[in-house]
Amino acid sequence: MNERQRDYFRRRLLAWREEVVKEAMQPPPYLLHELNRSDVVDRASAETDRSLELRARGRQHKLISKIDAALNRLEDGTYGFAKKLVNRLL
Repeated sequence: MNERQRDYFRRRLLAWREEVVKEAMQPPPYLLHELNRSDVVDRASAETDRSLELRARGRQHKLISKIDAALNRLEDGTYGFAKKLVNRLL
């Protein structure tokens, strides 16, 4: 991969990382609209929403780690097209 291509992917990865971090920094929706729920069904629904939100946040953190790893591979010269294609085929 030539320098121009590495620069392109570096910019794309940094923009993607910034977008994911910005989204991860937003307060969870259930904190913004938390109400005192007296109905058991409402409380169960809210708990399910919280659980899904926490799982999504965990996936965002993993994605940030993967983007950082890709940026590190770009810097040390081990990132390339062939490596990505081989990984997709496996």
